[in-house]
Amino acid sequence: MTLILPGETDSWLAYHAGRGFYDRLLRARVKIYERHEAILHSKTALVDGVWATVGSSNLDWRSFLNNHELNAVVLSKEFGAQVQAMFDKDLAESDAITIEQWKRRRLD
Repeated sequence: MTLILPGETDSWLAYHAGRGFYDRLLRARVKIYERHEAILHSKTALVDGVWATVGSSNLDWRSFLNNHELNAVVLSKEFGAQVQAMFDKDLAESDAITIEQWKRRRLD
C-alpha cells in the first residue's frame, strides 16, 4: 500500500494527529509519501485499477452527517487509469518518508 499525505496543512492539529500513525504504518511496510507545495484535501483511493473513490469525506459518519461531505465511487477501468495517472503525478512531486528518517525526525 502506498499513501500520499499532505506535507503542508491549514490545520496543524489534524496534520500532527495524522502523523501520529506514521510509525505504526511504516513498521507495517506501508509506503508513505508527503506532498509539499500543495494542500491535499480530497481523499482518493484506487483498488485493482477499477474501483475508485474520490471525495472530501474522511469516510466517517461525522463527515457524512455533520459536515455534509461526500465521495463518488466509480467502477471503470478508464476512470481508474485517470486516477492512477493523477496519483503518479502527485507521487513524483512527493518525498518518501522512511522508517529511518521518521525515527531521526525533530520533535518540534
